[in-house]
Amino acid sequence: MAPPPAGRWGDLGKRALSAALLGPIALTAIWLGAEWFMLLVTVGTAVLAWEWVHLCGARLRAFPGTAVPLALLAAGLASLAGAWGAALALLAAGAGVAWAIARRPALLPGERRPAAWLAAGVVYIGLAGVGLIWLRDAGEAGRANVLFIVLVVWASDIGAYVAGRMIGGARLAPRISPNKTWAGVVGGLAAAIAAGGGVAAALTPGGALPAAAAVAALVGIAAQAGDLLESFIKRRFAVKDASALIPGHGGLLDRADGLIAAVPVAALLSLALGEGGVLWR
Repeated sequence: MAPPPAGRWGDLGKRALSAALLGPIALTAIWLGAEWFMLLVTVGTAVLAWEWVHLCGARLRAFPGTAVPLALLAAGLASLAGAWGAALALLAAGAGVAWAIARRPALLPGERRPAAWLAAGVVYIGLAGVGLIWLRDAGEAGRANVLFIVLVVWASDIGAYVAGRMIGGARLAPRISPNKTWAGVVGGLAAAIAAGGGVAAALTPGGALPAAAAVAALVGIAAQAGDLLESFIKRRFAVKDASALIPGHGGLLDRADGLIAAVPVAALLSLALGEGGVLWR
């Protein structure tokens, strides 16, 4: 097979620089926990809300766009207080309010807003934010779990990127994302499993590596599904990137799409296993 054109790697330098700058910040906040991690989640959620509202064609400084960050803020505050049920209820209520307001023509003269999409953003972003706080809240196990999820998602993204460009081949979903290939899916999954095994071995020596590989595969599949979903959303709104915030990646939504999808899956798994332990026990 002929080597891929050099243009396939045109964004590699920007991607590497962005990862080198942002990666240590995220990992440090996760490791330190408490206030630093909450600050990271708060800032990230605010940026995601801004990108989502603008993606839907609304504005943050006026309703219905304002309803999205307000709902996310309320759910975040409830999460910080440990009121997890209230946080989920606030997300549902916020989505309903955003949808209802966006459907009122009197508030949107001469404009059409995708009400359902605007409301969906509250749940889409909110579940990831609440899930991250809930997962990290479990002390040392919480730190291990969040590190595991983040590193597995990053490995999945890198593995898919490298394999897809090196091997190419059959497209995964050409109508949604023409650049994604089955080779990328396999490469991303392999990288996710390798990263999960490595993290588990480092954090829990002598732990159950087969279980870690299985959990990493589940998280990796969710991350790739999230990446595909984000491509579908951008195609729906006819944009290439959610924003131009991160060089080589587009916006934070483009960079965090896998994590946004993987966190609720990991939170459900943790809930099923029982709080207080690592995901791969």
